[in-house]
Amino acid sequence: MYGSDDNEPYALTDGHAYAALRGESLDGLVLDVTGWSAGELAEGALLITDRGMYGPGGRAFYAPAEGDAAGPFLW
Repeated sequence: MYGSDDNEPYALTDGHAYAALRGESLDGLVLDVTGWSAGELAEGALLITDRGMYGPGGRAFYAPAEGDAAGPFLW
């Protein structure tokens, strides 16, 4: 995920594909989905995060809205 370190700027890499994360603890971050198949994109991602209610080791599930595989990943 990019943008998760508040003290360190990040740059997206040309030629890579990214999914914007929307909602809850990872809102505003982006996930590198370069090389993901259409099926993997449709499934979304279960991400390990320290930014949730349960602290380090918590999980957050993000997936595209139904019928919008090219859109942001929603919580």
